[in-house]
Amino acid sequence: MNKYIPVIGLEVHIELSTVSKMFCSCSALHFAKEPNTQVCPTCLGLPGAMPYPNKIAIKDVLKFGLATNSKVNKFSKFDRKHYMYPDLPKSYQISQYDLPFCINGKISLKSGKTINLRRIHLEEDTAKLQHYEDETGQYSLIDFNRSGVALCEMVTEPDFENVDDVIEFLKEIQLIVRYLGISQADMEKGSMRLEANLSLRPEKDSILPDYKIELKNINSFRFLEKALNYEIQRQADLLNKGVKVAQETRGFDQLKNTTFSQRIKEEAQDYRYFPEPDIPPFRFEDKFIFVIKSEIGEMPQEKRVRFANDYKIPQNYIEVLLSDKKRSEYFDKLAELDKKYSIGLNTIANLMVNKNLDQEYPEPELFIKKLLEITKKDYSTTDENTNAVYEVLHEFPKAVSDYNSGKGAVIGFLVGMVQKKLGGKGNPKVITDMLILNLKSPK
Repeated sequence: MNKYIPVIGLEVHIELSTVSKMFCSCSALHFAKEPNTQVCPTCLGLPGAMPYPNKIAIKDVLKFGLATNSKVNKFSKFDRKHYMYPDLPKSYQISQYDLPFCINGKISLKSGKTINLRRIHLEEDTAKLQHYEDETGQYSLIDFNRSGVALCEMVTEPDFENVDDVIEFLKEIQLIVRYLGISQADMEKGSMRLEANLSLRPEKDSILPDYKIELKNINSFRFLEKALNYEIQRQADLLNKGVKVAQETRGFDQLKNTTFSQRIKEEAQDYRYFPEPDIPPFRFEDKFIFVIKSEIGEMPQEKRVRFANDYKIPQNYIEVLLSDKKRSEYFDKLAELDKKYSIGLNTIANLMVNKNLDQEYPEPELFIKKLLEITKKDYSTTDENTNAVYEVLHEFPKAVSDYNSGKGAVIGFLVGMVQKKLGGKGNPKVITDMLILNLKSPK
């Protein structure tokens, strides 16, 4: 049996959370709406209807590109992608081909491996086919509410060699999108859809295979993982029998956990791309790009590094806290408050991660108050601390002299004496700070 290395590239489709659609003013909030109630001549593809681009959607795609270390094409345009399918009313899709908005991005995995991004472009979403069956047989209806919604597509290079890296990458992309606030990337609602191109190469062969299988429109990480693992084994079995793998598009059967053939895979020339004549090209100035970049804020990887270096909490805690932007910001506020109370960031993180205490207390101050009750730390007042420090500094002049002579370790003794006077109710950090402030000139 020959051994094979998977060669995997991804296409990720993300519906942007714009108020209106990509090329008209219809509402983009199509999920669970009554079919065909959010349509107009433009998104229905009626003759004579003219598209006009959604500026917010374009800015969101540029922001996504900059957040993934991509280069913004300062000159870009839309193209027509032609194909016949019931969910495409115009028989072409307004998309991008040779001059997408963003190119050549990079995402680093935890292993240190770099995944290269070929392109990030913008297009209009298709309508949605609804399939039914009754006593008369099977039939399909079309809901055009989704038709024309702004859809961002990211295409990677075929840099993945195992399924675990694929899932890690996709979860990071979902996190980035949510941090940017450009989409909820909710796969259950179809606002993030996954496609993978997969082939196998012999272990000792570095040349890319001359075929690829496209796994189409998968709506969960778990299903994509199962589809990839099944397809890897299916292709390996065929290759070991000397059978050439046919290039095609395949779907995933969630009940049988198998892939199935849908159609022969198209090539770029099959779509007969040409520039969209109704939308002028775009030119982006450096100042415009700079302003967009300044709006991005701290991304998950940057926050991941900061939490590890500054807060020194376990990595598994960091990943849970970072999985929700608001929750990570909540922890930042708690960390700032802890400078005063010295409860300990590991304790705080543990109660957030394992006890979900932050869900009960929306205000960080209330969280800390509850935590002080749980840990039974009823700290002494400022006046009590001041009096105790004053008494200790005057009762132990030799310790004061030793500290001022460079014997820093004596601070522990002095803290212990202050705590003794306070009955153990003092906040160690507060006491230490007060002692250091007064040691060189006790009053």
